[in-house]
Amino acid sequence: METITQNAIQYYYYLAVFATLLFAIKLVIFWIFGGGDAEVSADFNTETDTDGTFHFISLQTILAFLMSFGWMGYAVLKTFNLGQFATFCSAFGVGLIFMFGTAYLMTLVKKLEKNVKKDKATALDKIGKAYTDFAPKGQGRVEVEINGQLTVAEAINNTENEIKSFDAVKVVKVENDLLYIEKV
Repeated sequence: METITQNAIQYYYYLAVFATLLFAIKLVIFWIFGGGDAEVSADFNTETDTDGTFHFISLQTILAFLMSFGWMGYAVLKTFNLGQFATFCSAFGVGLIFMFGTAYLMTLVKKLEKNVKKDKATALDKIGKAYTDFAPKGQGRVEVEINGQLTVAEAINNTENEIKSFDAVKVVKVENDLLYIEKV
């Protein structure tokens, strides 16, 4: 009986240490690289649509379960010396609590992500600059203030004149999510 308990203590301990190391490595990677699902955009557009849905099964929640399961099993066997079944049930219960708690916290963190919807109509009559060259009646990109934030957006030259990049332009019309510009 004593060797079974010693072996169980070792199994719980090794599981706890292994899961804790993986959890820490994932946390460091998240801290350095920002989670992996962030998309970098060079045109300063921040339009995102994030929902805070509850994802119960993920690598983070599984690691939280294994980590808490291992440490709880180790602590119960080492401290209280309960039987194998009682130890397993308490470790499993605590693992589930940590799994649900981690999933819930990750849901709350997702709700904090930026959810910006830009109303391009706010750019009407604003002065900006051409980001690209525009042929007469041609399409390109402009840098202009939308919703109080400097943004690069798709635009159409509303004149028969060519517009060079970095020329000052004015937004004269917004239609179908496109800005119509004229050289200032």
